[in-house]
Amino acid sequence: MSRARPDQPEGLFDDPLEEITGDRGAGRGTGRGTGGPAGPGGAGPVDGREPLAVRMRPRGLDEVVGQAHLLGPGTPIRQLVDRDQPMSLVLWGPPGTGKTTLATVVSRVTRRRFVEISAVTDGVKRVRAEIDLARRELGMTGRQTVLFVDEVHRFNKAQQDALLPAVENRWVSFIGATTENPFFSVISPLLSRSLLLTLEPLGEDELREVVRRALVDERGLAGTVELQDAAEDHLIRLAGGDARRALTYLEAAALVADGGTITVEVLEKAVDRAAVRYDREGDQHYDVVSAFIKSIRGSDVDAALHYLARMLEAGEDPRFIARRLIVHASEDVGMADPTALQTAVAAAQAVEFVGLPEARINLAQAVIHLAVAPKSNAVITAVDEAIGDVRRGLVGPVPAHLRDAHYKGAAKIGHGAGYKYAHDYPGGVVRQQYAPDAVNGREYYRPTRYGAEARFSEIVERIRSVLRGRPRDTPAEPR
Repeated sequence: MSRARPDQPEGLFDDPLEEITGDRGAGRGTGRGTGGPAGPGGAGPVDGREPLAVRMRPRGLDEVVGQAHLLGPGTPIRQLVDRDQPMSLVLWGPPGTGKTTLATVVSRVTRRRFVEISAVTDGVKRVRAEIDLARRELGMTGRQTVLFVDEVHRFNKAQQDALLPAVENRWVSFIGATTENPFFSVISPLLSRSLLLTLEPLGEDELREVVRRALVDERGLAGTVELQDAAEDHLIRLAGGDARRALTYLEAAALVADGGTITVEVLEKAVDRAAVRYDREGDQHYDVVSAFIKSIRGSDVDAALHYLARMLEAGEDPRFIARRLIVHASEDVGMADPTALQTAVAAAQAVEFVGLPEARINLAQAVIHLAVAPKSNAVITAVDEAIGDVRRGLVGPVPAHLRDAHYKGAAKIGHGAGYKYAHDYPGGVVRQQYAPDAVNGREYYRPTRYGAEARFSEIVERIRSVLRGRPRDTPAEPR
């Protein structure tokens, strides 16, 4: 099976498992290759001792589930594969979205030698050794090597620098995988020489396809177990967009079922996670969310955290939870604690940047902040009353002294005449009508005496007394 030329040492680049699998190359430094004569769609014998997620790894691009934005016709990765050119890629996405799968499939369909390095366990010495080997094989046989570095963000700057000569000179086709933002975790020279591809968590339908394929495929469970619909729903929720997790849980449940049927109870026993009865499109969804918001509004932080945990465990979209917190921060806390909105927005950003499971901590912090904050509904009351007046036709023309006076001829029609520039007066406030006549004197914002809003209540009253020229103890116009 040796392909050595007369001038190269016999067997120098041969895979020690080639006689058995028909593949060449190395994987994880063990000699297990994925890119050999088996070619596109080819596969060696299935080793039942390998995890189900490994056995079900796609053999070609057409078998990859999800990531349609990366794999469709005309996309960069399709072009790179079809043209069979040296490439450098950085794959960024959450766990279980197919980063390793894409790397192995690319090496297989392009018949390249595949080497996988883990930044967790390997260092510069291993990197340089693999680059030297790839460079020698490229020069002696012309065969290219895919150097896949998993968790590349865990390499420090010096370790990432060691990759640059190989990437610059295209001695290898570098593919780095990271779950962290590469703009912060990958050095600029390496990133600028690579094509950045962002992978998205798999949707429910895509996860179902992965699970159902594993149930019947000869490489998977080959029809030895059945999966009930309710158990499949629970499995999809537990997976949280992670295909590897879905297959791992499925394999554990199959062992517990022992050739029978995987029910919700079997799945709960296998993964030690109770199934939360929660229909994201039914009554449970609306009831739990309603209880969640009302618990925060009622300042019961413990109940609010319970409902947060219930939604997270049921697989609720964390972005939905974050959006509700942002609304609640203004609707039920408002100016009583203006920092509540900042916390809620920051939690929403954390959900996007970090994702679950870590973002559960950020969501919990926002829930706690909003629950224990002083409450005020003055903001929503103010804007809704103002909108109500507008809808009733209380609009009227803008006062002439407030109209735009910057264009030629505006002064001739009285625009801007008599306008008082606020900064020219003590405190930056001067008696002057701002609202149209139809609503002049209406007071929409009525601050409470809770939290920080108590201070704003005093400020607003002082401002209004100046604007309207009334003593501070004069009552406002009745509604």
